[in-house]
Amino acid sequence: MIVEKYVVNTCIIDNNPVYVYGFKKIINLKGLSNHITHFSNGNEAIMHLKNPVNANNLPDVIFLDISMPVMDGWEFMKEYAEIKSQLGKKISIYMISSSIDASDIDRAKKIPDVIDYIFKPVDVNKLKEIFNSLRGISPAVS
Repeated sequence: MIVEKYVVNTCIIDNNPVYVYGFKKIINLKGLSNHITHFSNGNEAIMHLKNPVNANNLPDVIFLDISMPVMDGWEFMKEYAEIKSQLGKKISIYMISSSIDASDIDRAKKIPDVIDYIFKPVDVNKLKEIFNSLRGISPAVS
């Protein structure tokens, strides 16, 4: 039996090139996604999401850093809330940060569009769990 592999369009919004390189490498090595876009700040990502040319190629999942120049993760989420109804697609958003500050964690958990708050560096098993969930594969099967 041939099972068609569901391609998960992945977006990383983070301004740290070393972290992004490693994150992409893990995703590729584990075969979790073969389509990854990257933006260095929230504004670049919002412009991409709003551009009608990209309507058929929106991400399934966004890994969003909190601390970035130009537009940080918090500002991105405010802008995203305003445009999400126009996108025509549900996008799973995970906030990622090295911050262990309880106020950051609480703030992220209060944002309805944020699925989870994940600490850097992201655990490979957590990534597998996320991508399996996006594919509709239960954790017991993975």
